[in-house]
Formats: sequence, structure tokens, C-alpha cells
Amino acid sequence: MKAPSSPDAVRCAAIRKHFGENDARVEVLRGVDFGARLGEMTFLVGPSGCGKTTLISVIAGLLDPTEGQLEVLGHAHAELKPADRVVFRRRNLGFVFQQYNLLPSLTAAENAAVPLIADGMKRSLAVKKATDLLGRLGLGNKANAMPKTLSGGQQQRVALARALVHEPRLIICDEPTAALDHKTGESVMELLATAAVAPERAVIVVTHDNRVFHYAHTIAHMNDGIVTHVENTPSRNSIAH
Repeated sequence: MKAPSSPDAVRCAAIRKHFGENDARVEVLRGVDFGARLGEMTFLVGPSGCGKTTLISVIAGLLDPTEGQLEVLGHAHAELKPADRVVFRRRNLGFVFQQYNLLPSLTAAENAAVPLIADGMKRSLAVKKATDLLGRLGLGNKANAMPKTLSGGQQQRVALARALVHEPRLIICDEPTAALDHKTGESVMELLATAAVAPERAVIVVTHDNRVFHYAHTIAHMNDGIVTHVENTPSRNSIAH
């Protein structure tokens, strides 16, 4: 796939999103301008209910914006047909949901291997690759465990493995350290910062966890449906570039 002509992995311009109509209409995004650059980790922070999860759902193609322009990895959202969006998302995006969304009938390794299997990789090879990644996340001994036997933190790491296993160019994480102790949260962020962030990739993290803010290259602050300000982290940017 042709690489974008700019260092921007994501461009949002005047994005609006509402739910319901007439008296039941609720404006969640009220003209968001937001960007994420290739080779960087961008944090999206703000109070609960300010629109962060809705914004990343729009960026991931899980929701359509009501208004505005969205470009992801050089492709304009409005120009992709619905079927093409599904293929594009499957091949280029990894998404860590806050609720994990693991399939209860599959083992941890099988859950993590789903993106590879969906893209045509032989099941045994996909499960092996997923098992290796689970090992890097400290779950090597849980590869054959069923989701119901895993703790919340362990399920979260399986969901992270599923988002990373197919080496997507854009990784979006919704509260990836919320159910983790500090040490495990640091190991997860280190994995994102080293294995996921590369010149041809980008990571967007929604978080309330200020213990991991130092991993960000850029922090975008949201409130009441808009991005109010953006701050850069010079020490991180000097490492990345």
C-alpha cells in the first residue's frame, strides 16, 4: 500500500458526531481538529464523557462522522466504500477495546491470532506467532487458557496482543493500563513504545493514567467534545527523531 505523502498518520478536521435526532440529539464531537504523526505515540486525555472514545471510534472507522474530514494513513475516509473500509481496517489498524471483547470459546492465543487468521494465514502459524507475542507480554504460560480463567489485567494483555500481532500501521488503545498494576502497565507501554512505534507506524492512546504520560510524544487534551490544546514532549521527540 502506498505510504502517505506526509508524516501524518491521522488528520481530523472539524469532525462532528451526534447521536439521536431532534430533542434526543446529543452532540458528542463538536468540531474536533486532531492529528497523529507517524513514528510517534499520541495520547488523548480529558475527563470522562468528553468524547475521547467516540473520537477514536471515528478514527478507527467503527463510527462514521456526522461532519468533517478524516484521513487515515493517506486515505480519505469519505472516499472508501464500506466494504473497502473493513478490509483497510483489518489490514492497517489494531484496536484495544476498553472492554477487551475476547471470544469466550477461543484460547488466549487463538484470540490473539484472530487478525492473522482473518487475513488468510494458516491457523497453526497464526497461533504460534500469537503465542510468541503473549510470551513477550508475560503470558507465555496462559496461551492455552480460556478468557474466563484470566484476570482483567491478563485479558487486557491478550487484547493488546491481538491488536499488535498483525503489525498494523496504526494502533489505537483505549485505556490500555486501566486494569494493570504499575509494573505491568510499564511493560505494556514499553512494548508499545519500542515494538509498535516505528517510522511507518503510529500509536494513539486514550488514558487517564498520568503514570504513563512520559511515554507520549504528543498529548492532546479534550474537553466537552473538542481538542482544547496540544502539548509536545521534547525529550520523547528527540528520541524519535
